[in-house]
Amino acid sequence: MPHYMLQVGYTPEAWASMVKNPQDRIKAVTPAVEKLGGKVLAGYLTFGEYDLIAIVEMKSNVDAASFAIAVAAAGAVSKIHTTVLMTTTDGIEAMKRAGTSTYRPATKSRARAR
Repeated sequence: MPHYMLQVGYTPEAWASMVKNPQDRIKAVTPAVEKLGGKVLAGYLTFGEYDLIAIVEMKSNVDAASFAIAVAAAGAVSKIHTTVLMTTTDGIEAMKRAGTSTYRPATKSRARAR
């Protein structure tokens, strides 16, 4: 199954709620991921632009997007970013296929001589 990295930034209200009632949000969201046919592989609180990251397996991009939309719609996050993760084996296959591509870049048109 495809893997995704979800990066989440919480709202101040969500942080205030978690300060009053500390909780493991990875455990809390696992049933929602599983209902969409996915699996939570790991989760971490982070410093910086995002407050939490999770690595999940989902059946498809549609399933991953469905979860991200549901999280965003609930209002407890200020931002959510989903990144599709690719194994190095798949990356090497993509590089091999790129080598067989017939794509050619656009070139500058030559000015007509007068």
